[in-house]
Order: sequence, then C-alpha cells, then structure tokens
Amino acid sequence: MSRVGRNPIPVPSSVTIDVARGNRVTVKGPKGTLEAKLNPEMELAQDNGEIVVKRPTDSREHRAQHGLTRALLNNMVVGVTEGFSKRLEVHGVGYRAEKQGDNLVLQVGKSHPVIFEPTSKEIAFDVDKDGRGFTIAGIDKEEVGQLAAVVRMARPPEPYKGKGIRYAGEYVRMKAGKTGKAG
Repeated sequence: MSRVGRNPIPVPSSVTIDVARGNRVTVKGPKGTLEAKLNPEMELAQDNGEIVVKRPTDSREHRAQHGLTRALLNNMVVGVTEGFSKRLEVHGVGYRAEKQGDNLVLQVGKSHPVIFEPTSKEIAFDVDKDGRGFTIAGIDKEEVGQLAAVVRMARPPEPYKGKGIRYAGEYVRMKAGKTGKAG
C-alpha cells in the first residue's frame, strides 16, 4: 500500500472541504479558496476532522494515483491555512530586486529592468531592504514554485563568477576558468 496515500489528512476547523461529482474539490480557508479536479477513480472519505484517500484496486496506475491525489489534497489544505513561499537571492555587482506596486522589478545585468507581475491575486512579492533577496508567497504550491522558476530563469546562476538569481541555500558549483599562458 502507498505509504503517502494511506496517511490521513488532518483538516483544521477553519477549513471547509467540498467534494463534488467527479472528485472536483473546493477547499476554503482563512487565506483563500482553491479548486482542483482530482482523479475520479479515487475515493475521498471525510470523518472526524480528517480526509482519507482510498484506491479501488492495487493496479500500478491506481497505486501511483493514490499517493498523488493525497499529496495534492494535502497541499491544498496547507495552502489555505499556512500558505507557501519560495525565497530567492540575487548575487552580483549591481544586481538588485525591488518592488514597484505589486510587481517585482529586477536589475540583473540586462539593458532593461526585468518586470514580473503576480500571476494571481493570491501571489505576493516581498523584497528585502537591501534588494539582495526576495520571497514569493501564495496559497497554491504549484503556482508559487512555477513563478519562482520563471523568475530564476531571468538570470540563472553562472558557474564562473556565481552571479545570478538562485534559491536560498542553493549551492552553485564554481568552475576554475582560464589558466595563464604557458611558457
């Protein structure tokens, strides 16, 4: 049996979960509302402040979908209660981040500033005072991670000087570069 799929999902009292026909799930909480269409073959049972995901058979596909369905549902519950965030850092001389209105503006060695708008109203940018780090926060884990990846691609960290945008705690392996003339 799936080790992830068989774990019950605790549902806080401030969260309401509605399961419609075809496993269309709506999760409402203090931070907002999330909707998703989960695999209709999985059975969602709600009791005693917990949700349990059950699979119909032990086939390979059902085993795979069992854990995925449970993880997606758990991410929705965590998102509307606590939210998700990704921390990124800007490294390089003259590189900085700033917030203009709701937008994130990056100066990363290009001839123009790179501007990112929030993809939805639940996404928020928070920039440090020194402009060397920023946080992307929201209630949808997939949306926050995708936006962080897109922002990082504006100037990925390069291996010779280490300049660029990287996730907090990300290690960039440095290369040696050219050697001097021999002889």
